[in-house]
Amino acid sequence: MSGSSVPAAPEQGNTVRGRGGGGSWWALLRSWVTGLAVLAGVIVPLAAATPATAQTRTLAYITNNAADTVSVIDTATNTVTATINVGSDPEGVAVTPDGTRAYVTNSGGSTVSVIDTATSTVTTINVGQGPQGVAVTPDGTRAYVTNSGGSTVSVIDTSTNTVTATVDVGEDPRGVAVGSSVYVANPGSDTVSVIDIAANTVTATIDVGTFPQGVAVNPDSAYVTNMNDATVSVIDTAGNTVDATIDVGDSPLGVAAALVGGANVYVTNATSPGTVSVIDSATNTVTATIPVGSLPQGVAVTPDTTRVYVTNVGSDTVSVIDTATNAVTATIDVGESPVGVAIGTVPELEQPQTPTTLTLKAEKKEGKGKDRPGVLGVGDFTLKARLTAGGEPVEGKRIEFTTDSTSLCTDTTDSRGHAICKVPRRHDSEACYTATFAGDDTHGPSTVTACAKNQYGKPHHDGDQPDHSSMHGLTQAPTASTAHPTIRHNH
Repeated sequence: MSGSSVPAAPEQGNTVRGRGGGGSWWALLRSWVTGLAVLAGVIVPLAAATPATAQTRTLAYITNNAADTVSVIDTATNTVTATINVGSDPEGVAVTPDGTRAYVTNSGGSTVSVIDTATSTVTTINVGQGPQGVAVTPDGTRAYVTNSGGSTVSVIDTSTNTVTATVDVGEDPRGVAVGSSVYVANPGSDTVSVIDIAANTVTATIDVGTFPQGVAVNPDSAYVTNMNDATVSVIDTAGNTVDATIDVGDSPLGVAAALVGGANVYVTNATSPGTVSVIDSATNTVTATIPVGSLPQGVAVTPDTTRVYVTNVGSDTVSVIDTATNAVTATIDVGESPVGVAIGTVPELEQPQTPTTLTLKAEKKEGKGKDRPGVLGVGDFTLKARLTAGGEPVEGKRIEFTTDSTSLCTDTTDSRGHAICKVPRRHDSEACYTATFAGDDTHGPSTVTACAKNQYGKPHHDGDQPDHSSMHGLTQAPTASTAHPTIRHNH
C-alpha cells in the first residue's frame, strides 16, 4: 500500500477409453443399442461451483475540501470513477494496507469518515477537534489522526472503528506518518512528536524547521516539510535526530516517499509557483523540479512507484507525474479545492458467478447396408451437450467430453448453447460419458455424467432383440437436478 496524505496549510484551507466389457464386438454394439439409447445429465450442485477470481484496482482517493467530497480515480485510466460525500472540509486521507477502507479526516468538525472501498458506503467516527492528518499502521490495525484544535492524536482501532487512546503531542499537529514509530508534525511548536506504537506514548520530541507541515517515512528516515523555511528536515529514525536539511521550493507542504523500486522522495512546493521537488534519498539532494498545477499540496506514489499523483488546490486538478521521465503525463479534473491524496490497491466487489446447467444426450443413425437396423454403428454415435444459464443458451464456451478420464474431444458452444462430440470408437455397454464446462469469471462451472447399461444391468448376446422399452434404463450418479433427454433417430 502506498500513499501519503497531507493536511492543508492554514492559509489555504485546504479482479475413451471403453471399460473392456468382454464379449464380441457385435454383442457389445447390440447391448449398447438396448441399454444406452439415451444419456441423461447429472448437474453439479451450485455449492460445488468455484468463485470468480478476485480482481483488484489501484485507486487514488482525493479529498475535495471545499466540496465535502472524495473523488476516486482509477489509476489505470486516470478517470474519476466515483464521487463520495463525506464530512465537512475533508483534509487527510489514508487507505488501509488491504485496500478495504479509506479513512478521511473532516477538519470542519470532529469526525473521520470511513469509506468502504468496495461499496463506497461511509460510516463516521468521532475524534478530536479539527482533525487534519491520518495514517494507518503497516499491519492495518490502527489509524492515527492528528487533531489540530486540541494538540492531540486520536488512535483508532480499525477492527471496531472506535477511538481507543488519545495522545498529547505538540501544538497544532498536522502531518502524520507511520513507520517503526508514529511521526507527527507540529507547526505550532516547530517540532515532530515521536509516538511509540505499542504504548501510544510520546518517546521523543524533535526540533525541525519553521512551521512543519507534511511528514513521510522510509525505512531509515522521516522527511518533514518546513513550510516557512522552504526546506525539508531529514530525521534519522534510529536516533531521532535531524541529520540533514534540504533546500526545496517555496512553501513546501506535502511529502511522499517511494518505498519500493526506487529511493526518491517527492515534495510539493505550493508557491514556487506550483512545483514538485524530487529528492534522491541516497544523497539527500534535489535531482529534479517538476511544474504542476496551482497550489500543489497532497502527493502520493503508486505502489509500483511508476507515477506520482499531486493535488492542485488552486486549479481543482490532479497532476500525474511519470517517475521515469519526471514529466506530467495527465491532468485530471476533480472536486473543488483538492487537498489530500492516498493510493491503494483495492479489491473490487466480487460478482457472483451465474449458475449454469449442462445437459447431455446421444444421437445415433439407424444402421445401413450390412449394418442391422437399429444397431449403433461405429462412428455413428454423437454426444450433444447444451449449456444454459437461467434457461438461456450460453454461447462461446469450451465444453470438454471425456470417458473414464480419457479425453474424447472439445467443442465450443454455438448460439443455441450446443457443443458436439462425434465418438469415433466402439464402446462397451457400461461406458460412462462426461461433458464439462470449467466455468469462468462470470459463469459457474457445470458437469454432466451418465453411464449406459442394458435393462438387466448386463450385456445382451447375439440373438437378443433390442428391447426399446428399456431405452431409458440408465445408471447415473445421484443429483439434485436430472435432465431427461431423448435419443434421435436420423434416417
